[in-house]
Amino acid sequence: MKTVLTFGVFDFFHLGHLRLFKNIRKMVGEPCRLVVAVQAEECIHKYKPGAEILYSDAERREILESVKEVDEIAAYTFSDETIDKMDFDVFAISVDQHANPSFQRCLVWCEQNGKQVITIPYTDGICSSKIKKGL
Repeated sequence: MKTVLTFGVFDFFHLGHLRLFKNIRKMVGEPCRLVVAVQAEECIHKYKPGAEILYSDAERREILESVKEVDEIAAYTFSDETIDKMDFDVFAISVDQHANPSFQRCLVWCEQNGKQVITIPYTDGICSSKIKKGL
């Protein structure tokens, strides 16, 4: 069974997040184990001072724990400082994460360490920032 790792903030959980998890499982195949790493609030505020976080770390974990597609939840500050400490076979990255320098370093690390990488397509029309602004 393959273990898949993906990273994100997952604040204001929405349909795009759910489809991300379902697409990961579909692309990797069953059985697989999905580990979702959730970025710590302190890190978000430090590097995105204007970011509005709706849910605390504990609340975001609680939401993700209720999602049947998620098998395990981990905390992280920066993906590139965490990826080498995680036990996984497949790194799942969303299209919008590719431009982030931290995730670019993760991709290099995966290549150097023989980890499979899959890119999950973006869910058209669904964006956390847009949803928050609409509220």
